[in-house]
Amino acid sequence: MRITITSVYVPDQEQAFRFYTEKLGFQVRHDIPVGDARWLTVVSPQDPDGPELLLEPQGHPASTVFTRALYDDGIPFTQFTVDDIIAEVARLERLGVRVVQPPTPMGPVTTAVIDDSCGNLIQLIQQEQTAD
Repeated sequence: MRITITSVYVPDQEQAFRFYTEKLGFQVRHDIPVGDARWLTVVSPQDPDGPELLLEPQGHPASTVFTRALYDDGIPFTQFTVDDIIAEVARLERLGVRVVQPPTPMGPVTTAVIDDSCGNLIQLIQQEQTAD
């Protein structure tokens, strides 16, 4: 068993598409019309055959309540690993991304939190390099 697709709920798929591709640098894997929405997935250019992130429309009322509660409580919906969190946060800030929590050491990781402009907080994580 392996993870192939995970989701993030978004109220506006086009806005999410722009953020996740233009700001975060993900690439479109699937963009298929499905009724009034799209099956819209993005992948990391560093792992184009890896897990897909589905930009899931908030079609069910519970998804709106759920994401709003997480956002209001300051809880990130998902997390992405970066190689250099200081450089990545600086790059995102230059692109106008709102940083909710600057890079903060937390034991063996350093984390930061950004606002995806679609109602979600996203945690960035850099794992401490260990000597093998």
